[in-house]
Amino acid sequence: MIDFTMSTAAFPWLGDVPLWTETLIGLALLAAASWLGNFLVKKVILQLVMRVLPHDGPTPVNAVARLANIVPAVIISRGIAAVPHLSEGVIVVTRNVVSAFIILTIVLALSTALTFANELYQRRPDAASRPIKGYIQVLKIVLFAAAAILMIAVLMEQSPLLLLSGLGAMAAVLMLVFKDTILSLVASVQLTSNDMLRVGDWIEMPQLNADGDVIDIALHTVKVQNWDKTITTIPTHKLIEQSFKNWRGMSESGGRRIKRALLVDQTSVRFLTHEEEKHLRRFALIDDYLDRKQAEIDAWNATRVVKEGRDPVNSRRITNIGTFRAYVFAYLRAHPGITNDMTLLVRQLQPTAQGLPLEIYCFTGTTAWAVYEDIQSDIFDHLLAVMGEFGLTVFQEPSGADLGALATHLGNRSQATAGRR
Repeated sequence: MIDFTMSTAAFPWLGDVPLWTETLIGLALLAAASWLGNFLVKKVILQLVMRVLPHDGPTPVNAVARLANIVPAVIISRGIAAVPHLSEGVIVVTRNVVSAFIILTIVLALSTALTFANELYQRRPDAASRPIKGYIQVLKIVLFAAAAILMIAVLMEQSPLLLLSGLGAMAAVLMLVFKDTILSLVASVQLTSNDMLRVGDWIEMPQLNADGDVIDIALHTVKVQNWDKTITTIPTHKLIEQSFKNWRGMSESGGRRIKRALLVDQTSVRFLTHEEEKHLRRFALIDDYLDRKQAEIDAWNATRVVKEGRDPVNSRRITNIGTFRAYVFAYLRAHPGITNDMTLLVRQLQPTAQGLPLEIYCFTGTTAWAVYEDIQSDIFDHLLAVMGEFGLTVFQEPSGADLGALATHLGNRSQATAGRR
């Protein structure tokens, strides 16, 4: 042990000095010794450690640097008794405070080590699907709680068991204080074990105004970056209590669904004449359909209309909307942006006051948002433009311009009628 005791006999050059001066000199020497120990550890030993550690990723240098603070603390704890003319109370208080500081330093080093472990884990390929950040935060809470108890016990010079025995009466208070933490811990375990959420998933949670990519999953919160670049912070337990939509399945499937309908004006639906049927044979996509449908209809009519001698009104005929539906199906089959490995339907829905919905249900061959929207728009651009070839019109509610044109038309008719009179 270093002897910091000062005396005029040992240092005759000091002469007769006050007692407090000896105390200050002893404290100065103790501070210098602790600084020297800290310098040797951080500037020499730590630098050597840094040279050995790899530099292509996270390193535990911060944890080691925090542990280096223990060296000067130990020097102060051991050397404070050697400072002359200090009372026993000051020595005891100093040692207790230094001991509490050592406990805090160790816990901070362990916390930094846990952060380092999480950074290492995030480099694994499966880290996004099974994050451990929530568990790391729980361990940190436990460590800091234990450190707080130990530090209080050291400062009070009491056994930690006495403090723990008193915590039983505070259980209800602790449950209330850590209610959100407990709920979030249970939710994190369920989300992780059931693989319900990963960093990078696109989720929708309208009740909390969340619609975007998950950028962080922590113990208490989940951060979602919305498409407008705002950040929505969701309490973790809300993801268990309330429903949300995860689009990961769509991303992993490789295709994104198109589900939209064309509203056809039902007054434009009719049978095709032979001339119109011949005219539509210009479309190579429905040539086979027309041949197959005509053969089916001819066979049906031959056994029921002619045989029973009924009026031709009872015969079946090809309709323009049925032909258009077959054309849309064939067009989607041949479209390079639509995948044929997933569901592809062109169907009629229940007629409404806004027309007859002709729904297109298919999947694009990509999940990229911009490309998906481009493919979808290209398909409907074409279908809206080609409907007129089949004698069909799109339903559209009358606007101001339509009503004005109708009023002008009726006015012209009234004037023409009055002129004939």
